[in-house]
Amino acid sequence: MYFQHAPDIWRDFPQLVAGTVFAGTGFADGIAAGGGESPAIAEFTGIARARLARGPESELPEIRAWRRAFAAMGLKPTQYRCAAESLLRRLRKEGSLPLLHPLVDVCNAVSAAFAVPVAVFDAAAIGGHLEVRYADGDEKYLTFAGEWEQPAAGEVIFADDQRRAHARRWSNRQSGLSAVRAPTSDILIVAEALHDSAPSDMPRLVAALTAALGPLCSGPPESAILSQDSPRFVFAP
Repeated sequence: MYFQHAPDIWRDFPQLVAGTVFAGTGFADGIAAGGGESPAIAEFTGIARARLARGPESELPEIRAWRRAFAAMGLKPTQYRCAAESLLRRLRKEGSLPLLHPLVDVCNAVSAAFAVPVAVFDAAAIGGHLEVRYADGDEKYLTFAGEWEQPAAGEVIFADDQRRAHARRWSNRQSGLSAVRAPTSDILIVAEALHDSAPSDMPRLVAALTAALGPLCSGPPESAILSQDSPRFVFAP
């Protein structure tokens, strides 16, 4: 299996830097939800709170870059927010991040700390390869409520070989189809950044993420930094 961005995504967003991680939990039944906030999650959430204390999430360079990208795609940035902005907004308003599942919670905390969208997928739910590309208009997307939607042609989606969209509006909304749940045993994580310092920030994010995931994994996670010259991450569930 592999993950990549389509050539026209790199053409239209040459400043993109992506970090990818594949990890196996080593447990046939996956990792059970619950357990509360770990020290790593508390640390990253604390970093996010400190950044928010200096100003709202909308002023962070990482978020401003995503807002520009959403505007370029014809989306209203205040109506459709990237996942990192949504997390930071929730943290600012409610004072905490939701605790959903140990793997998801780590990714959300790292995403908030770096103000960069971090998506985590159940690798077993991906049909073949996964590519960030413009939709043709006939793909299917499953919401968390169990309803099927059809992304419009030209929308940026995460699409597998079975023409199923695992995320809509790029980094805005993931699908319930590949959401991480208790039985999940293999995960694919994708972090994407568009801001000026992304080339130096993304390796730090991936290193922080792999270190935090270590106690939950059966072995060292595999990772890579993707660019236009090296756009593909190959992994084997």
